[in-house]
Amino acid sequence: MPVRKVLVVDDSPTDLANIKSILSDAGCTTVTATNGKEAIEKAKTEKPDLIFMDIIMPDMDGYAACRSLGNESETKSIPVIFVTSKNQKADRLWAQMQGGKGFITKPYAADAITDQLKAFS
Repeated sequence: MPVRKVLVVDDSPTDLANIKSILSDAGCTTVTATNGKEAIEKAKTEKPDLIFMDIIMPDMDGYAACRSLGNESETKSIPVIFVTSKNQKADRLWAQMQGGKGFITKPYAADAITDQLKAFS
């Protein structure tokens, strides 16, 4: 099933706009959120095919949001790709342990985003 709708979660307006632009160019509809709590609400109402999520955000970080999404029957099948400035091996491992299906380090090339789209289509 091709990825058609993507939820982008980041508290940085610049990063949010950049990823949204890449996804729009790839033919995806995008929905945005600026923190983990909002991401959970949008995932439940918008039913995206894929989520690109920052880790460091106010109110609820990406790790906690990913865990919560994985515990909800209506959202547990939505893959979460972390997009973050955290780039240590421990960060990647922890992201995977929280249920993340992919990890992209900022700064990134547009190909890093589109490669993940292809991987989940």
